Amino acid sequence: MADVHPPRTDGTPNADLGVIGGSGLYALLDDVTEVHVETPYGPPSDALFVGEVAGRRVAFLPRHGRGHRLPPHRINYRANVWALHALGVRQVFGPCAVGGLRPEYGPGTLLVPDQFVDRTSGRAQTYYDGRILPDGSLPEVVHISMADPYCPDGRAAALAAARDLAWEPVDGGTLVVVEGPRFSTRAESRWFTANGWSVVGMTGHPEAVLARELGLCYTSLALVTDLDAGVETGEGVTHAEVLEVFARNVDRLRTVLFKALESLPAARDCICSHALDDLETGLPGV
Repeated sequence: MADVHPPRTDGTPNADLGVIGGSGLYALLDDVTEVHVETPYGPPSDALFVGEVAGRRVAFLPRHGRGHRLPPHRINYRANVWALHALGVRQVFGPCAVGGLRPEYGPGTLLVPDQFVDRTSGRAQTYYDGRILPDGSLPEVVHISMADPYCPDGRAAALAAARDLAWEPVDGGTLVVVEGPRFSTRAESRWFTANGWSVVGMTGHPEAVLARELGLCYTSLALVTDLDAGVETGEGVTHAEVLEVFARNVDRLRTVLFKALESLPAARDCICSHALDDLETGLPGV
């Protein structure tokens, strides 16, 4: 099943692919167009930056805004995913920094999760909450399957891209998402590990859920920047440590990401593309 998007009549460029991540991921692109998108859910974290990767149009959205001004619990996730959808994006990558919950998942590990666990609180995490939108439309009550939350095609593309670039990834695992902005206590970290979870982060949810609710493909690429507090002795992770390790790996993460974007199939027939089959959403344009 192919996704065909007619040209926008307001002059805004379309994009088929989307990336939610830091500005360092698109910094090297030429001819990037800054696009401001209004959504029924308020403003997204920042403008979207549309450029070309291997002949395909990609919309990049800084998750925390330029200058990293938004902490994880204050990100308008619904507006971010809606803004990508409004530009025609149907396949999304969401790279994120995480802490390793096993000694073998040390700094510099790239893990492509196949499951997540939600330990957040207070985040708006659905479009189907029964509230009337500003245009008067009313979403239906819709229950989306999240048994397998990540796109199988996106995961395959990310894993293959990393291997082609000699960065052996961890294939699968569970990302536990916490509210933040604080890091975990040792007791929390040990509990996460005892449950068999793999990595811990603050931004992997509700992006995957919101993408599925709009019929988008979503794939997480989790870069381990530290071992979480319960995995080793010492003073625990620091913000400076996370930033330093991420900066050291951002170039090869960008290379993997671009290669994965290039190899994504243009025609979709994955579970994500069928998430809304036979459903009336009540959402405009969905």
